[in-house]
Amino acid sequence: MTPPPDLAVLVHRDKELMAHAAAARLITAITDAQAASGSASVVLTGGRNGNGLLAALAGSPAREAVDWHHVELWWGDERFLPDGHPDRNHTQAREALLDALPLDARRVHPMPASDGPHGGDPEAAAAAYAAELAAVPGPFDVLLLGVGPDTHVASLFPGHPAVRVTDRTVTAVTEAPKPPPTRISLTLPAIRSAREVWLLAAGEDKAEAAATALGTDDATRAPASGARGARTLWLLDEAAAAGIPQAAASDG
Repeated sequence: MTPPPDLAVLVHRDKELMAHAAAARLITAITDAQAASGSASVVLTGGRNGNGLLAALAGSPAREAVDWHHVELWWGDERFLPDGHPDRNHTQAREALLDALPLDARRVHPMPASDGPHGGDPEAAAAAYAAELAAVPGPFDVLLLGVGPDTHVASLFPGHPAVRVTDRTVTAVTEAPKPPPTRISLTLPAIRSAREVWLLAAGEDKAEAAATALGTDDATRAPASGARGARTLWLLDEAAAAGIPQAAASDG
C-alpha cells in the first residue's frame, strides 16, 4: 500500500530512538506553532510509547526552546478512575514530564476523574470535557495516539459502539474490552480535526496492528485506520513496521 500524500510512515531502528526522535519532532512542532500564533495545542496519549515520548522529552535540553506557559495540553482518552490513581494517563504524564515544566495550570486540561464533580457519571464527565474543548478555539496542532495490538486508539476499540460516535467530540466508553471498563475518549471526528495526528507503535506486538490499520479504511474494524489529521504520521520502530510493505515506509 502506498500512503496517501497526507500520510507518512517513519520507521526508526528501535523504540528508544523512536521516542527521542518523536520528542525532538514534537518540540519543533510546538515551537513552530508558537512562532505562528503565539501558542500551541497538544493532545497527549498514555501507554508505554506515549509515556516513553514524554520521558525522552523530559531528558532533552531542547525542551527549553518551548514557551511551556503558552502550551495548551489535552488528553485523547482517560481511564475513569479517581484523581491521582496511578493508572490514569494524567498521573503518568505528570510523573514522566509535566511536573517538571513551567506550565500554566489553566492551560492543562485533564479529563475528569471518577471522584470529580460529576458524581461518577462518565456520560456527564464526557459532556463536561466536550464543553471545555468547545470553549478553547482553534484546532489541535499535534494529537498523539498510541496504537494498541488490536488497532485501538484512545479508548476507541474495534467493533465497540464508541468508535461509531459522530455527533460529539467526547464520549463515555463503557464495557471496554481492556480494563478498566469505563473510560472517556475523544471521538474520531474530534481526532480528525487536528492539524497533525501522530500514531506511535513500537514492538513486535504492534506489527499486525500497524499493518492492518495501514491496509484498510474500515475504522470500525481497525480504529487506528480512521485516526487521520490534515497531516498524519505513523512513527514506528522496526519491529512494529515488520508487516508493512517497504514502499509504504521510510527511515525516520
